[in-house]
Order: sequence, then C-alpha cells, then structure tokens
Amino acid sequence: MQIGDLNIANPILLAPMAGVTDYPFRVLCKEQGAGVVYSEFVSAHGIIRENAKTWHMIEFTDFERPIGIQIFGDSPEVMSRAAKMVVDKFSPDILDINYGCPVPKVTKRGAGSAALRDLCLMDDITAAVVESVPEVPVTVKMRSGWDANSIVVPEVGSRLEKIGVRAITLHPRTTKQSYNDSADWTLIKALKESTSLPVIGNGDVKSPDDVMRMFEETGCDGVMVGRSALGNPWFFRDAIYLYKGEEIPPRPTIVEKVSHCRRHFDHMINWHGERVGVNLMRKHFGWYIRGFHGAAPYRKALVSAPNKGAMEAILDSIT
Repeated sequence: MQIGDLNIANPILLAPMAGVTDYPFRVLCKEQGAGVVYSEFVSAHGIIRENAKTWHMIEFTDFERPIGIQIFGDSPEVMSRAAKMVVDKFSPDILDINYGCPVPKVTKRGAGSAALRDLCLMDDITAAVVESVPEVPVTVKMRSGWDANSIVVPEVGSRLEKIGVRAITLHPRTTKQSYNDSADWTLIKALKESTSLPVIGNGDVKSPDDVMRMFEETGCDGVMVGRSALGNPWFFRDAIYLYKGEEIPPRPTIVEKVSHCRRHFDHMINWHGERVGVNLMRKHFGWYIRGFHGAAPYRKALVSAPNKGAMEAILDSIT
C-alpha cells in the first residue's frame, strides 16, 4: 500500500486509541510488524498552546516509523496552525485528521465525528490542514455518518480526494452507534468503489481471519486494528503471517505473555515516569493477564496493587 510517496510494507495498521497508543504500546506493536502506528488523538488547541502534556503525547522515536500523528479540532484556523506546528517540530510520516471520535465531550465542541454533520466544515478543516503541510501526506479517519439517516459514504470519498487527502480510514459505524451493533463492512466496499484513494478498513476486526475477510469482502487497501491488539501485540505478527500465506506461529506461552507485559511495564515507567506509568499500566494488566487458568486473581491483584514494586512481585509470582 502507498500513501502519497510513503510505501507501507505491511498493510495492517495500529489504530489510534485514546489513552492507549502511547510510545510503550506503539513500539511493542511495531516490533510485531504493524505497518503503521498512530499516536493517540491530540487536541489542536493543546498543540497551539504548546501544552507540555500534549507535546509529550506527540513524541516518538525513529524506530516507530512510519508513524502517523492524529489531531482533532473544530476550527480550520486552529487545525491549520496545529498541523504545521506538529510537522515542523516532529516530522511525522503521516498527519491524520480525526473525524471518527464519537465521544460526547469531543463531538459537543464540533470536533471528531461531529464534522460529519457539516460536510462544508469538514471540507474547510481538511483543506486548511492539507494546505498548511504540503510536505506530509494528510489522511482522514472517519465514521460512516452521524446517524443511520445521514450516511455520508460514498459522497465524502470524492470530496476528500479533490481536497488532496491521500488515504481514508473508515470505521463503518455511525456516531450514534458508538461501538454498539455491527460494523457495516459493505460501506468500506462502497467507499473503495467511489474513490481512487487508498481505503483502510476498521471495525470488528477480532482475529487474523477477520483481517483477511475484510480484504476479500471490501477490496480495501489496508486493515486497521484497534481493540483486538490490547494485551495482544502478537495480533500483527499472526495477521501478517496469514496475509503472506504462511503458517501462523504458536500462541505465546504464559511465560512469554508475562515477559512481554514486564517489558511494556518497563517502557511505561521509562517513558511516563513511575507515578504516571504505574497508573496507566493498570488497564494493560487487565488486558494481558487473561486467557489462562487462574488468571483472574493475578489480574485483580495487579490492577489494585499500590506501587511498582508490588506489581513486579505479582508478575514474578506468575512465572
């Protein structure tokens, strides 16, 4: 798959996920073969205010390339300024615009998927970003519409293509659906048929077999994986083996899962500092420590452990 001048060796990508896709998580998924990794979505207003926490969300290492930074906002002017600041300071490989977040605290301000209620505003924001960073491919991640009565696929494909967007990721649920009901993959196919842009499918990809089925059923150019990679960065390894027609390796043993979890924990402490890293890791323990006999007591103990030392002792006791 190619996005602008960027060649993507493995068209299986890590989705941007708020509160999840920081450096520690991204680097583990990259090690397992994710073709592109994305930052958490970052507020354009936070960027232009040069908020320290916002800047830290954008930071990445060269090992992660190709990497996309995803931004959101409700104003063409602010989004344009933010995009240029991100590119000038960090030089990401892709700049992605979030038109997909359904969370009310984002949409009530007119950002995220709320832009799909006003396609003229979406056009203005997109054009402002594309014009401000001509040296970097601008992509869009979107939902299918605000509700069942306002599906914007495939109309939006040709609009974004004319503006200069280089690829579109579609999560085929509406804002109102949030993460309920089933993702309508036929809309990914409709979008692909409406534009010459690369189309990346997203939604209800729960197994490597689903990755292949999405490619086959929709004709999409890439598949973006989100929640199925939580506590399971090996998802990318397995999906890539299947994509290449090779036999999937054996699933990680309990010892291997715990070892990977420890590495994730170490990255968290090094990247965020001990206090923040400990708190952020609790949800990841819940995702890693499952799927084997006796996992529940360990998981409960890790999530409620008071500090780094207690967490390390519990992980040591599993193996």
